Amino acid sequence: MKGATARLWRLFGVCVLCGLLAACGSSSRKGGGYYKDDGPDANPPANLDRVPDAVPKIEPLARGPNRPYTVLGKSFSPDLSGRPYRVQGRASWYGRKFHGKPTSNGERYDMYGMTAAHPTLPIPSYVRVTRISTGKSVVLRVNDRGPFLGGRVIDLSYVAAYKLGVLAPGSADVVVERIMPDDIRNWRIAATAPSPAAVQPPVQAQPLPTAPPSEPLRAQTVAFTPVAAVTSTQNLQTKTSAIQGVYLQAGAFSDPARAQSLASQLTEKIPSDLGAAVRVEPNANNLYRVRIGPFANREAASQAGQRLQSDVGLTTTISAP
Repeated sequence: MKGATARLWRLFGVCVLCGLLAACGSSSRKGGGYYKDDGPDANPPANLDRVPDAVPKIEPLARGPNRPYTVLGKSFSPDLSGRPYRVQGRASWYGRKFHGKPTSNGERYDMYGMTAAHPTLPIPSYVRVTRISTGKSVVLRVNDRGPFLGGRVIDLSYVAAYKLGVLAPGSADVVVERIMPDDIRNWRIAATAPSPAAVQPPVQAQPLPTAPPSEPLRAQTVAFTPVAAVTSTQNLQTKTSAIQGVYLQAGAFSDPARAQSLASQLTEKIPSDLGAAVRVEPNANNLYRVRIGPFANREAASQAGQRLQSDVGLTTTISAP
């Protein structure tokens, strides 16, 4: 009798274990989010395409989230050296499970805000995240810690993942560039008066520590270069000049031919009365940015971006010189 009872308990334990494994397997695929029970909102706002990028500004660093910390036996040291940061890796996203909960610096996580979580970048700081396969980019404010999954370099907010097309696959290869303080100052100057921006050379970031999946602790400036005008559909011109003003960015590519192709298509599509030209900009990070402009200020660029969205279905982001 005792032996039969023991066998029944063992069988019950095996069934429970199998059920837990099946639940974990299904939850990891739910909604594109890789955190258990995470995913998109059941009724997201209808205007996510119009959510603007974060506007970089100089902010004092928070105390708590910029101290060394340990997660799952792995130690992390936030980088307060002030060095430029540029790294290529895998981006993931987090959504409704953390919506409204405190981030690492005590703010409330807003899945519809243009924010991100990073293991070591200063909090707060700003980054430009470019999806490699499409060239689309967004500007985000880092206000949280994570991700701690091996091979992931940044965790995007829900709306940032939406704008980069990362929701469905759950993750994607990106380039993350910190927006440094000097470029933030130039960025803000460009909003009212055109000013050439200084170029900051990129540096290769150290590899991030690898850690198993875990819930995050939830807690500065793009290097701009002179632009090259598109003068031929056959050859990419690399002649540069100190063109001033505010631009709309339509894409960024590692392949100059793809950048040239997009620029040629946009030249035919954008309204002639927009008063702007399409340009290809080779920058110090080996990316070729396709930009439209210049415009006198951010307001003019924003109005042009809204018109391009409504007239030709083109989604752009505002970038400084």
